[in-house]
Amino acid sequence: MSQAPLVLVDGSSYLYRAFHALPPLTTSKGLPTGAVKGVLNMLKSLRKQYPGSPFAVVFDAKGGTFRDDMYAEYKANRPSMPDDMRVQIEPLHQSVIALGFPLLCVEGVEADDVIGTLARSSAAADRPVVISTGDKDMAQLVDGHITLVNTMTGSALDVEGVKEKFGVAPEQIIDYLALMGDSSDNIPGVPGIGPKTASGLLVGVNGGLTELYAQLDIVPTLPIRGAKTLPAKLEEHKEMAFLSYQLATIKIDVPLDIGLDDLQMGKPDHDKLAELYTLLEFKSWFEENQRDAKRSGQEVVAPVAEEAAVGTELKYTTILTQADFDLWLKKLNDAKLIAFDTETTGIDAQQAQLVGLSFAVQANEAAYIPLTHSYMGVPDQLDRDTVLRALKPILENPSKLKVGQHAKFDMNILANCAIGGDQGCGITVQGVAFDTMLESYVLDSTATRHDMDSLALKYLNHTTTSFQDIAGKGAKQLTFDQISLELAGPYAAEDADVTLRLHQTLLEKLNAIPSLSKVLSEIEMPLVPVLARIERQGALVDANLLGIQSVELGEKMVALEREAFAIAGEEFNLGSPKQLGVILYEKLGLPILSKTAKGQASTAEAVLAELAEQDFPLPKVLMQYRSMSKLKSTYTDRLPEQINPRTGRIHTSYHQAVAATGRLSSSDPNLQNIPIRTAEGRRIRQAFVAPKGYKLLAADYSQIELRIMAHLAKDEGLLHAFRNDLDVHKATAAEVFGVELAEVTTDQRRSAKAINFGLIYGMSAFGLAKQIGVDRKQSQAYIDRYFARYPGVLEYMERTRAQAAEQGFVETIFGRRLYLPEINAKNPALRKGAERTAINAPMQGTAADIIKKAMIAVDSWLTASGLDAKVILQVHDELVLEVREDLVDQVRDEIRAHMSDAAKLDVPLLVEVGVGNNWDEAH
Repeated sequence: MSQAPLVLVDGSSYLYRAFHALPPLTTSKGLPTGAVKGVLNMLKSLRKQYPGSPFAVVFDAKGGTFRDDMYAEYKANRPSMPDDMRVQIEPLHQSVIALGFPLLCVEGVEADDVIGTLARSSAAADRPVVISTGDKDMAQLVDGHITLVNTMTGSALDVEGVKEKFGVAPEQIIDYLALMGDSSDNIPGVPGIGPKTASGLLVGVNGGLTELYAQLDIVPTLPIRGAKTLPAKLEEHKEMAFLSYQLATIKIDVPLDIGLDDLQMGKPDHDKLAELYTLLEFKSWFEENQRDAKRSGQEVVAPVAEEAAVGTELKYTTILTQADFDLWLKKLNDAKLIAFDTETTGIDAQQAQLVGLSFAVQANEAAYIPLTHSYMGVPDQLDRDTVLRALKPILENPSKLKVGQHAKFDMNILANCAIGGDQGCGITVQGVAFDTMLESYVLDSTATRHDMDSLALKYLNHTTTSFQDIAGKGAKQLTFDQISLELAGPYAAEDADVTLRLHQTLLEKLNAIPSLSKVLSEIEMPLVPVLARIERQGALVDANLLGIQSVELGEKMVALEREAFAIAGEEFNLGSPKQLGVILYEKLGLPILSKTAKGQASTAEAVLAELAEQDFPLPKVLMQYRSMSKLKSTYTDRLPEQINPRTGRIHTSYHQAVAATGRLSSSDPNLQNIPIRTAEGRRIRQAFVAPKGYKLLAADYSQIELRIMAHLAKDEGLLHAFRNDLDVHKATAAEVFGVELAEVTTDQRRSAKAINFGLIYGMSAFGLAKQIGVDRKQSQAYIDRYFARYPGVLEYMERTRAQAAEQGFVETIFGRRLYLPEINAKNPALRKGAERTAINAPMQGTAADIIKKAMIAVDSWLTASGLDAKVILQVHDELVLEVREDLVDQVRDEIRAHMSDAAKLDVPLLVEVGVGNNWDEAH
């Protein structure tokens, strides 16, 4: 093994570490560069240390991996990537390539898996392999010819080094991680087992998980703290331990179409490096690159102008004269399709002010019309009201087709845009036939991002100008009206141009799949103006009642705090994990179920909940306290602050392109998650009130996903129950427990309900057992009996698995798709996770489609009827309307009819309608 070592660099690990560990650097224009500089420094150092070596710099690809399918909570604790880090990824990748390093990003797996595959490949078997990383998981790869080095700390780990650091051999690292878990990746492990216990167990049984579980009887004899209680704990969490093992295992068989010859260092691209170092303002490296280029016979000139689109002339115009405006008015009137975008003072569509508009009617040509830029020295702009009056007939013409990117925002801005000082006189945009965000979402809802910048990079290979590039960031960030027209004009025009070009690309892809094209044209696009109207309407909230509730919650929190002090025997800060840990584990001696990454006993909510279930009094009080605190801070204190001063109402924002199944979500405030299982949570709904002379009407689909299951499965038992308006949970209980319908107990019905919904969501016998309080064997017997009584359900599941495996996706009744990349994975856990999703997604997605179709139908009827009734909220399977009192009976009947007719299933769609003075009362 005398050859130069193969050097494999964990680029993603170093990106995160450089970003968090090194001082932040920014260019004069505010572009963050510290992480780029840190990683490139490390790479330059490695190249000097290993001259002549083949290299691979590996980064995580965008999107999820097979581990997300295996375990939905994988890495769920990680905060989203900071914007200042995200903007450095592309220049870092470009710099790595320009320096001559081979760069790899493989979709569906992590950088670790690519590195593991290369390190253990047959081509690397006859040479040393150096893995440059700061990730402890990589220790599982170490063997006689694979070593870990950490360039940032200067440390190295060989086989003996791994044993010394972790207390186990490299071949036991996966078992070690499976037992103790990993909070950074949210790998669960076995609660209460930390590093010392994990290593002690593995050394004690001289093996891994399999050997450990085969020898649980000897565990109490091992010299480990609390060894006597470990066998029961290990047995209880066996399934999670083996799942953790799979999550922690680095793949070494990723299909890679490359060999070692492809990993030889290339020559630096001095022109590209000059361009990048100029952008990043790395002056010393720029000068070094110039010298290197000169020595190799090249002459590189620093870029002095903004980068232009390669091979394409961009015609972006900032309109400041009436003549230019008239020219563009003609273009808009003549165009078959108009891409439009608004620029505003903020991102709250109900309060932000219009600053300008941009338009495009053909690719690579766009115009920006500034209206209210207000910085010192700004050129004269066209009169705002005159421009808006001229554009109003075009924008309100339903025959003039338009496309936007997240067009609902622009529609609301223009609707709220008072012309001539008349608050009610805005522009009601019509004819929005396409939305690139929704086109991308319908095309593949599993893609992680559908924002314009991400889509432009993905589909056009174009890096857009970011808002931070022209506005700065942080407390000193400018609002759009403060940005000079020299920067604002091209930025705004690019938005319209890129939107048009994206649409041209995405529509072609959608038209190739007629079912998806239909979902876009018949569900998602018609819903856009409906949601826009609901957002503008808003919901009336009683701020005084919320204030009273806040005071009451505060008093209950004080009482709970006193109760906690009495149990603890002393006062302490309930919000301090450190103090709480001392009280719970040192003073009261409660069992340690889990530890933090730093080895401290955990006081996380999940741990407290488990301790509360074991009837420890202090954790019970703490859970109640935290619940009250969350209600107070999230709702009773916060909601009054979110009341719009202009309307006196709360205006949530609905999101169509977030949930993969098609479900709507909401934010600012999130009204989907108001807790209703506790009396205090339900009281918050009491603050959503009807104005004088009106009532709130709540219309909710009853058991819609189970009804969809009955329709899809064609099971006679379920069909009979729903067609005859039986209590389906009671009917299931009678079948599963073998009793007469009239003899079903409350507990049996509750268990049957858990089975009904558990099967929809792919719950295992283990999960069901925990939920209904029986052992795993009994739980499996219930599931087996369920399938024996409802064979159509089992047939549906088997049929769906087979179809998903064959075509790689599942569909809703209306043709919406959910792609399943792991449905044919060789790994059983990955495949089973995808199969569970395959069974559930058609039900969740069809339910989402049905409520959307119902919203469109209800909105159309209300608009045509002119009745004084408006939809003010959509939450899960429910619509909430504000209705004039004398119209309640008429609206109740019509709403029930329209919602019931939203889909034709083999069972009736039951809609429950309630009426009250507030939202809670309407239930």
